[in-house]
Amino acid sequence: MPSVRFKKILIANRGEIAVRVICACKDLGIQTVAVYSEADRYSSHVRFADQAICIGPAKSARSYLDIPSIISAAEITGVDAIHPGYGFLSENATFAEVCEASQIKFIGPGPEVIRMMGVKERARAFMRELGVPILPGSPGVLTSPEEGLELAAKVGYPVILKASAGGGGRGMRIVNGPGELPSLFLQAQHEAGSAFSSPDVYLEKYIGAPRHIEFQILADEHGNVEILGERECSVQRRHQKLLEESPSPAVTDAQRAEISAVLRNAIAQAGYTNAGTVEFLMDEAGKLYFIEVNARVQVEHPVTEFVTGIDIVKSQIRIAQGETLSEILPGPVELRGHSIECRINAENPETFVPSRAYTDCVIPPFYDSLVAKLITYGSDRAEAIQRMQRALSMFIVEGIHTSIPMQQRILADPDFQAGNFDTNFIKRFLPGPK
Repeated sequence: MPSVRFKKILIANRGEIAVRVICACKDLGIQTVAVYSEADRYSSHVRFADQAICIGPAKSARSYLDIPSIISAAEITGVDAIHPGYGFLSENATFAEVCEASQIKFIGPGPEVIRMMGVKERARAFMRELGVPILPGSPGVLTSPEEGLELAAKVGYPVILKASAGGGGRGMRIVNGPGELPSLFLQAQHEAGSAFSSPDVYLEKYIGAPRHIEFQILADEHGNVEILGERECSVQRRHQKLLEESPSPAVTDAQRAEISAVLRNAIAQAGYTNAGTVEFLMDEAGKLYFIEVNARVQVEHPVTEFVTGIDIVKSQIRIAQGETLSEILPGPVELRGHSIECRINAENPETFVPSRAYTDCVIPPFYDSLVAKLITYGSDRAEAIQRMQRALSMFIVEGIHTSIPMQQRILADPDFQAGNFDTNFIKRFLPGPK
């Protein structure tokens, strides 16, 4: 299949990821169209794009999630492709289908792959068949509390109930014993139905102190797959990441090679194309277990770019144009040095309550609280940490609370500096009982 060259791309997103895509397009000589809500009229992505179109009022349901408005903007401006960024419609299979039907290239996986990966128990079953390590649990959606009790007895408590169509911690319940399961099953179903319009939940073994590790993938439209190493994402609160780094201090060279080989085969077999992330939990013994696929670019993709020298967003565009990985990548993937990202959020650093909704607020209260991403690179992890500490100390944000004081405490912690932490790590910095 011969490659094409896009002349104009619409970015169906806002904020820093929209600016990031605009920068990649400028490097490739491609014109850009920004879409924006009324609240984002003076945002950076609107100023930096070649064209900009207002697609609705502030609420995302009537703007950034409004598929007809986005497609209309794309048709009016005559774009060749749409980049969805992350969040909003980036993993919406219907949106990808509508783009295809409108003869506009969707810069991401195909709709059927997005649909399969978006249903977690289907993705788990697929990965299990291809030899990717999976946590013990239900083979599919639980049909009743009784089925859950039977499976939990085999797997062993504690177990966790998870929304099949969900994420971000919603529709999840930890079950410590059989007496809790029936009521928590109904709670998880109710929350999943409210949040994701699907009450389906599944069950898996619960790891009390895991690390959260994710592997970055690139796959072209010719069956070639490459793994760009892993990222450590264990420093998080309420299942939302606060600090990420690459490579993980817990993953060995042998583990990286083994998981990468398994994933190359699995991703190719799935027919997956473009960029994506395969997420794993690491147990206390250091064993990795697949949990889900994020079929999009991630917020934390820059740390991988620093240690590999590969521009992931430009690669996404070039893959969508039909180019092969051998044309896109400079050579074999090698990890050099270490990189850390801090998500600077408009939040109280002690309670994580958003700090933005007030009169004359400049940061719109309608969207995510992310204000900026700060990334450092060093020849090793110690240097990357030191540079992040210096950069945070020089970072000035006035008028709002930010997460910076919390991130400074994390970086100064001896266990963090030694690489000894898991997803419970953040609790030591929060007020109240630990």
